[in-house]
Amino acid sequence: MPLLGDPGHRDMVACLEHLAERIPRPDALVVVSAHWEEALPRITAAPDPPLIYDYYGFPPESYEIRYPCAGEPALAAEIRRLLVDAGISAALDEGRGFDHGMFVPLKIMYPDADIPCVQVSLVNTLDPGEHIAMGRALGALADRGVLVVGSGFSFHNLKAFFGPDTEESRRLNQAFETWLADVCTNPDYTETERTARLIHWHQAPGARFCHPREEHLLPLHVCHGVGQGFGSQRFELNILGKTSSMYLWGSR
Repeated sequence: MPLLGDPGHRDMVACLEHLAERIPRPDALVVVSAHWEEALPRITAAPDPPLIYDYYGFPPESYEIRYPCAGEPALAAEIRRLLVDAGISAALDEGRGFDHGMFVPLKIMYPDADIPCVQVSLVNTLDPGEHIAMGRALGALADRGVLVVGSGFSFHNLKAFFGPDTEESRRLNQAFETWLADVCTNPDYTETERTARLIHWHQAPGARFCHPREEHLLPLHVCHGVGQGFGSQRFELNILGKTSSMYLWGSR
């Protein structure tokens, strides 16, 4: 929908374009996508992964999108080594392509597709602590010109997106966004406190309304692990009538 000009995604497109202009151009990209879950972290390792059109019922042109971005097998191997060295079993995947959690944001941010990319899966336990640990293991990449992108959504209740907009739905949406903004950007929390809040995110007000299932929130946990500390900036967006947000780490 963002790539087809949907007006409900204008904020998303504008924010991604702004971020690409603001942050240093990376030498490589690592995308943690909400649309890939495995028993252990898997990493795309093909030199030229194909695109996976992992959605249904959209206009024909949505299946003609191209993003001929190269893979980076050497980086994939390094990611696996970092995870294994941290005690996290991981595997390379030479057969899987890039899903829309990768090519939609990157086509907006880097439309020339001239930066190599590796995609990393979630773990299908959906355990928040595991994903924070994954991010910590990958923290060294940030010092080597690698941009880690958590491709999910701070609000992901599909039924609510297309259901009635009520005072209660707005209250729950805003309550969770307020909580998430505080956890991710408040400099007064210790790292232990911030991590504990993110691990127990489901206790936050409005949590299960915004995330009936948490797969779209967990890429943020990975990014928190990579960046550690508090995020340097929050960007508030309106997407399909719901308040949502993006966070930037490592650019203070």
